[in-house]
Amino acid sequence: MAKQPGLDFQSAKGGLGELKRRLLFVVGALIVFRIGSFIPIPGIDAAVLAKLLEQQRGTIIEMFNMFSGGALSRASIFALGIMPYISASIIVQLLTVVYQPLAELKKEGESGRRKISQYTRYGTLVLAIFQSIGIATGLPNMPGMQGLVINPGFAFYFTAVV
Repeated sequence: MAKQPGLDFQSAKGGLGELKRRLLFVVGALIVFRIGSFIPIPGIDAAVLAKLLEQQRGTIIEMFNMFSGGALSRASIFALGIMPYISASIIVQLLTVVYQPLAELKKEGESGRRKISQYTRYGTLVLAIFQSIGIATGLPNMPGMQGLVINPGFAFYFTAVV
């Protein structure tokens, strides 16, 4: 019986190596995210934050906490979760419809999709920076929540944003 191309052991072994490498990366990224979601931002009073979140039941803040996997309720360093990526992805997809150069990139095939994906990652970074600045400046200034940020100075803003 003749050997069919692509069904030999060596080609199957090479494909499994790539799959294994990608699977290990995903598992590693999930582990890092879960550990990071339990590391609090330095300078946040957890008791005052719990009181704030209890008052915000049924609002956008509760939805934001859900999308971050509960990281917001723990005031973790990964509180933004995947929200900046989701927002950037939606924005870039909408721009491909209304902005002609992006629409042409979309029609170019794989290279165009790679470029659009790169723009999405850049947008994610920009949105994450703006969202983290907004959260860092909004936390100390929330009405009725004095004491949420223990020492609202430059050090707090820097550690919260970075």
